[in-house]
Amino acid sequence: MQLRLDQLSAHLQKAGGTLKPIYTLYGDEALLAQEAADVIRVAARAAGYTERQVHTVSGAHFDWSGLLGAASEMSLFGDRQLIEIRIPSGKPGKDGSQALQQYCETAANNDGVVTLVTLPRLDKTQQGSAWFTALDGGGLTLRCDPIERQALPLWIAQRLALQGQQVEPGEAGQRTLAFFADRVEGNLLAAHQEIIKLGLLHPPGTLTIEQIEDAVVDVARFNVFKLSEAVLSGQIDRTLRMIDGLQAEGEAAVLVHWALADDVMGLHKARQALDAGKPLPMVLREQRVWGPRERLYERILPRTKTAGLIRLVAAASIVDGIVKGLRHPQWPQDPWEALRRLALQLAKVAQGQNSQ
Repeated sequence: MQLRLDQLSAHLQKAGGTLKPIYTLYGDEALLAQEAADVIRVAARAAGYTERQVHTVSGAHFDWSGLLGAASEMSLFGDRQLIEIRIPSGKPGKDGSQALQQYCETAANNDGVVTLVTLPRLDKTQQGSAWFTALDGGGLTLRCDPIERQALPLWIAQRLALQGQQVEPGEAGQRTLAFFADRVEGNLLAAHQEIIKLGLLHPPGTLTIEQIEDAVVDVARFNVFKLSEAVLSGQIDRTLRMIDGLQAEGEAAVLVHWALADDVMGLHKARQALDAGKPLPMVLREQRVWGPRERLYERILPRTKTAGLIRLVAAASIVDGIVKGLRHPQWPQDPWEALRRLALQLAKVAQGQNSQ
């Protein structure tokens, strides 16, 4: 059964000493996964699960029989056990799939064992697999997804409140939180560390923008997939900041171009299909557009025209040559400057400008 991360503490308090047989954490936000695991470990110790075993599944030669034996046996000292299963790859394999299903059946009938399973981010196929379904059915599963940019200011405010601090009320405080979020976007662990630092530097109470500007360093980390979301959202300032960050981090210009060109071509193909009379839901399904990009495409496509997207396709082709060393008389010679220009053109189309 799925449970939101913010519901975990309340669930454990309500459960008291009667914990679920299995808790499964999956996702690629390390800080949230670590915090959730720590909360579960504390609750398990308080409930009498004082003996702990850790099994890390590494490679195809992992001894699943040893894990199955651990789930069925009682502790030599009569203590309850917390068994941790870590699968860093998220792929237990055929033998592992069968073993995990068997493990869940055994764990459900052994109240002397609580199991904590940690996994990375899983795709839809993995989430629909027999082994993950068994884990989900045997206890609680919690997703540890990154905090998206729009939710980051609230997350920062909540974390500050836990140490008795807050920003100024009203618009000034919102600007402060936005500044903080810009400095730590994509790097939640560093965001956590910056918040702790503020707690050490300043007493409980209201923090000013000057105090945060002086204390919080720029530790933002970006990737090309988040860049795609920023561009398609028409967020020009954020787009330029992300491109600067990717360049500073040493990202390959060709990879950034691939992300931008993929969206350009995707919008162009979708627009052509719409012009051919296909309904938008069918077009998005055929183009394999889903998740956040689906909502962005739904907003952008109805107000774009084929001619404007054809110009974008031509621009993407020019920049493809520039990042590979070819010059163009009407474009910057520097690959990153050309990428900024292409990103701005795409962002303006996303805003509804120059779409004719």
